[in-house]
Amino acid sequence: MRPSSSYLLIPLAFILTSLLILVLSARFKRRIGLPPGQLVYADAENWGKPHKPIYDSALGLTGKPDYLIRKKDATIPVEVKSTWAPSSPYDSHVMQLAAYCFLVESTTGTRPSYGLLRYRNRTFKIRYSQELEEKLIDIIHTIRLEKNSRDVGRSHNQPRRCTRCGYRNICSQRI
Repeated sequence: MRPSSSYLLIPLAFILTSLLILVLSARFKRRIGLPPGQLVYADAENWGKPHKPIYDSALGLTGKPDYLIRKKDATIPVEVKSTWAPSSPYDSHVMQLAAYCFLVESTTGTRPSYGLLRYRNRTFKIRYSQELEEKLIDIIHTIRLEKNSRDVGRSHNQPRRCTRCGYRNICSQRI
């Protein structure tokens, strides 16, 4: 007996569809600036339902990186910003990425050597050093100490930041 041509077309259609999905996925990853590697976590609408936040119980830290890419034995966090790149990354963005690096190490047991900050027109590779981790932990402890304090001073001198602040109407230190 000879197989019908429809039995041959079904596997061929499946193979072609799979190849198309791989090509489109690779093109999308390049377009948004993701490095090569296996996408293991995505908190983006384009990739379907977002993953749960990553949590470290010892520090009480929770976060949702935009992407986690597995390259060889390392997992690299990628944070995507919708704005044009500044001349150097903002400290707040670096600390956000450092928190994701901390969470990756906490949950996988493997320390990432760097993370990526992707702006519209540029990507910064931020080294996750011991110094950066210590600065992150110091900031977290400071925030927790001041959280219950009645009088916490403004931590910046940026009028644009104050203009957009949700507490502007009740803040006695606004610029």
